[in-house]
Amino acid sequence: MLTFDQIKELVDLVHERRLGILEIEHAGFRLKIEGAATVQAQAAVPPPVPQRVATAAEPEVAPVVAAGSETTEAAPGEDLHVLKSPIVGTFYAAPSPDSDPYVKVGSSVKKGQVLCIVEAMKLMNEIESDVDGEIVEIHPRNAQPVEFGEPLFGIRAD
Repeated sequence: MLTFDQIKELVDLVHERRLGILEIEHAGFRLKIEGAATVQAQAAVPPPVPQRVATAAEPEVAPVVAAGSETTEAAPGEDLHVLKSPIVGTFYAAPSPDSDPYVKVGSSVKKGQVLCIVEAMKLMNEIESDVDGEIVEIHPRNAQPVEFGEPLFGIRAD
């Protein structure tokens, strides 16, 4: 099995070299890392749910839905655009602890506008809106860990 430091080095390598996908199988342990270029290329297609191989000592754990997430009621049958996390990391709603959040529920946003930061291994990754619209839902709480493909925002597109 790979150590945490080895996995961290591989993630850094994928990021630095802008690799699309890196897959490794070692001693029964399988790891797949998808780079940002792959996620952006698949923007029209929802990203696949990451697969994780559990060992006998490490059972599968179901994802936990964040309590205290900010939402407003979407109209019944309304199909919101869901902006998902392109990486695993820590969600931050503001650029610094003493700053106002980038957006709040009800904020109007433009395509390319920064909505939050996801910190991954000491790198602050600005997450931008990919549509014009209004923020209707903010799923994670500030400083909450997020997974690849986890919903961050529900946006009522213009």
